[in-house]
Amino acid sequence: MIDIILFIVIGLLAGILSGMFGIGGGVIIVPALMYLCGFSQLKAQGTSLAILLPPAGILAFISYYKRGQVNLQAGILICIFLVVGSVFGAKIANNIPLSILKKSFGVFMILISLKMIFSK
Repeated sequence: MIDIILFIVIGLLAGILSGMFGIGGGVIIVPALMYLCGFSQLKAQGTSLAILLPPAGILAFISYYKRGQVNLQAGILICIFLVVGSVFGAKIANNIPLSILKKSFGVFMILISLKMIFSK
């Protein structure tokens, strides 16, 4: 049950940030699955591709899936809530000053970068 809640939260967060900054898969979902759900880098990437499958990469997804590097439950739940969250993110982005939006995105990217650089 905890996993399901995490997948929903990741989907909403990725949707909001996607709507605000135009980002999602590699920047939000992969690190979230690795650090919050304990996925390996490959499983996180494979699951992210499952989420982005319709618009992005069916052939890459199939390759990861064949090697057991996709969590379908995570992919489906995050995908659904990514859509929901993206609506909220777009509304937020369109209602805050551009200077705050740019700075928020920059700070977010620095935090993710530092986490990835200094984690084991």
